[in-house]
Amino acid sequence: MGISKDTPAAQKKFKEKYDLPFPLLSDPDAEVMQAWGVWKEKNMYGKKTMGTERTTVLVGPDGKVEHVFPKVKVEGHVAEVLESL
Repeated sequence: MGISKDTPAAQKKFKEKYDLPFPLLSDPDAEVMQAWGVWKEKNMYGKKTMGTERTTVLVGPDGKVEHVFPKVKVEGHVAEVLESL
């Protein structure tokens, strides 16, 4: 699943546009992202701001975290995750 601060309506459009086969969850207050440790201070053009560090977390059937991919770059990431599985 994916999670972001976006509204459910915005996520629905995004999901339809990219034909995503998984649910997207809205976390407008970043509570879940803070709990997972992916809500971080970022530096954009010299200005510090808070934002999501794109991260993939593989969770096993027992509910335990199997692998964490921090600072994800989109290109090549799917292959990296599939190899890990």
